[in-house]
Amino acid sequence: MEKTIFEQMGGTYTQQGDCYLPNLVLPTEKETRPIGVWGQRHLRYLKECHRITYANLLTSGKLNSYLVDIDERAENMFLRLVKQMAEHEGVTERLKAENQMEWVGQINNIRICATEIVNQVIIFGQMTALK
Repeated sequence: MEKTIFEQMGGTYTQQGDCYLPNLVLPTEKETRPIGVWGQRHLRYLKECHRITYANLLTSGKLNSYLVDIDERAENMFLRLVKQMAEHEGVTERLKAENQMEWVGQINNIRICATEIVNQVIIFGQMTALK
């Protein structure tokens, strides 16, 4: 019996009952690094809204490195925005020492605004960069 193209390329089969199923494995990434909250959020977005892109990244072995990059960019942007917005609004260590509750309220508001900006720009707006 002549070998199939899959077998000629080094593929193997496993018999399951009357059927032969190919032994397929995903390529492994060179290094896997942990993915933070921003990368997890983008992963969920890919799975729900961009399944083809998710499948392409997964099967090419580039998903983890892509998500780590997104996570790092989003975290850097978030920290930069919080710092800039706090300076602009006058939320300083002096206010923290004088009135902690006021400082907490203002910092929480700034963090929520920065989170929304990062979500719109990087987490949910990233797909245009892939096209």
